Amino acid sequence: MTTDVTLDIAGMTCASCAQRIERKLNKLDGVTASVSYATEKAVVAFPDTLSAEDLVATVVAAGYAATPLPVVRERPQPGTGASDRYEAELAALRQRLIVSAALTVPVVLMAMVPALQFEHWQWASLTLAAPVAVWGAWPFHRAAWANLRHGATTMDTLVSLGVLAAFGWSLVALFAGSAGDPGMRHPFSLTVGRTDGLATIYLEVAAGVTTFLLAGRYLEKRAKRRAGEALRALLDLGARDVAVLRDGGEVRIPVDELAVGQEFVVRPGERVATDGVIVRGTSAIDASLLTGEAVPVEVEPGDEVTGATVNAGGRLVVRATRVGAETRLAQMVRLVDAAQNGKADVQRLADRVSAVFVPVVIAVAAGALGFWLGAGAGPEVAFTAAVAVLIVACPCALGLATPTALMVGTGRGAQLGILIRGPEVLEDTRRIDTVVLDKTGTVTSGRMTLVDVVAASGWASDEVRRLAAGVESASEHPVGRAVVTAYAGKVPGVERFAAVAGSGVSGTVEGRRVAVGRPGAALPPVLERAVASSESAGRTAVVLTVDEQPAGVLVVADTVKPTSAEAVGRLRDLGLRAVLLTGDNERTARAVAAEVGIDDVVAGVSPEGKVAEVRRLQEQGHVVAMVGDGMNDAPALAQADLGLAMGAGTDVAAEAADLTLVRDDLRAAADAVRLSRATLRTIKTNLAWAFGYNLAAVPLAAAGLLNPMIAGAAMALSSVAVVTNSLRLRRFR
Repeated sequence: MTTDVTLDIAGMTCASCAQRIERKLNKLDGVTASVSYATEKAVVAFPDTLSAEDLVATVVAAGYAATPLPVVRERPQPGTGASDRYEAELAALRQRLIVSAALTVPVVLMAMVPALQFEHWQWASLTLAAPVAVWGAWPFHRAAWANLRHGATTMDTLVSLGVLAAFGWSLVALFAGSAGDPGMRHPFSLTVGRTDGLATIYLEVAAGVTTFLLAGRYLEKRAKRRAGEALRALLDLGARDVAVLRDGGEVRIPVDELAVGQEFVVRPGERVATDGVIVRGTSAIDASLLTGEAVPVEVEPGDEVTGATVNAGGRLVVRATRVGAETRLAQMVRLVDAAQNGKADVQRLADRVSAVFVPVVIAVAAGALGFWLGAGAGPEVAFTAAVAVLIVACPCALGLATPTALMVGTGRGAQLGILIRGPEVLEDTRRIDTVVLDKTGTVTSGRMTLVDVVAASGWASDEVRRLAAGVESASEHPVGRAVVTAYAGKVPGVERFAAVAGSGVSGTVEGRRVAVGRPGAALPPVLERAVASSESAGRTAVVLTVDEQPAGVLVVADTVKPTSAEAVGRLRDLGLRAVLLTGDNERTARAVAAEVGIDDVVAGVSPEGKVAEVRRLQEQGHVVAMVGDGMNDAPALAQADLGLAMGAGTDVAAEAADLTLVRDDLRAAADAVRLSRATLRTIKTNLAWAFGYNLAAVPLAAAGLLNPMIAGAAMALSSVAVVTNSLRLRRFR
């Protein structure tokens, strides 16, 4: 038996750190770990023979700090350690950056503008640059030393080596060479040429690189925080306290103390404290912040409501059915969190590259140094090339390419009511070519609705509705509920009610014998035509008789959702073939398919038959997505290459699916495919930039064509560019 735990990791500075921690954890027997540099978390599954403390000890032994995180709850707990640590780290980084920048600017100006090089300017540069190269770059030096003690190299190793080499060379040139002589001038050039190495200082490189990298790390940290804003916004949706009914009065308590079965009050404008069922009151519920659905939904006693939605109308009394970590909001947060901490195959490739990248870069830097010295270009050229290689090659962008896009994409999806189970789902959406749609509850509303009333000669349609509603008021049958719900007036009472399975209902309404049931013989022509027309359209027709005389026909149907036809059109625009799959009869299925624009229909199939149909399509070479909402859809959702569960459906369906659509709207399926593809495109763009940048920059640096300070700025900007590109997904509509 295995247990899952999420560890908050402190001390990671690049993707190589994450890869190293992941490798250490996975060496433990029975442990499966995934470490994300972007989220600074490790998701670990471990056997009963180990404990969370063993995992923490392993991370500490690798040179980092770790803290087990509690189970995701309905709302964030104030003053959490991870949040406090983040704020403290950001404040310290900001202070270090400001001081370093203030000292660096005059150093860089003096080095690059000969007119500013006064007598003994080089010693003034040393005075200003020394604190930056030592104190400003201390996070890089400390991390490099910690990694060295554990026999590892990371991005910090490259930065620390580059800064110390530039600073050390400058000290040697000042104290042992001619660079410290009064009146020394230092022309700025980006070209390769032979000069006296001991007459040149690199203080502007040591200070400039440090400041650029501190700025890049600060912007990166802030951007990573913004990338995770959607998850924090979800956590913040939960109510803080709730008015519970006790002894006939209202008592306000923290929402954490609310128990299943307790009744609580939701006033107009308040958030629903937790998932529950309405006991008293009617209102409209605004679920837009949770589902992305803009139109409030009318609710009444017996309807279910979800925690964190907003009561937009009257006073409601709700009985709690799920609290704390079991609520729908908490489940959404866990899904989003798990997706953001997972890894797609493309990310695992980037991690493997990052793991071997640093040693290779150090070897290239050493090779560049040896080549230029051997070629007689002089120590300055050789040293410049080696330092530039060390600094330009830091693989930060590689480590951020996938997780930042995942964070923003999955977070934006959650805001739109699209929950992505994991990053591998994104890769599956790219390949699908066929979408199989369940009918009931997916394409249709899943509820019987009265769609037409045809009155016999001498009867008014409203009278037919009223008498039918009266006799059906005692019925629990879906057809009867549809008739009663559709009548807007006062429903008359029924006496001597009787229901015959498969035939209909009867009773006395207003002193007359009234019955509603299947069409019988000898109907008037107008009613015969109404019945025939309804049945040909796949609808259900029932006949109202009053004192055994036909009075009218009532037509009920599971109506197509208003947005389903548009949704099918959107799926087709994405290049997907739609198939309607249902257990209903062929005639009804064909009628629904024609209404929404689907050509391929498979009707009259059992849950096992749905699985077989999905498998048949896969055997034909299709990559299949399945959209469903019911318990009977769960096996097919699991069999499909990509399963999408409608949020209004059962928990079983949601568990079997790869994507959960919180909105009860089929258009969300097309949105989910579009968002997944957009996120995957962003990941690929990021990786192409990160790989391309390093492939182009390292040879240029080794050739001596990059000034180390410019190399540092380019490296920092590459990471910021990757994160900024990912943040564009926040504008997805």
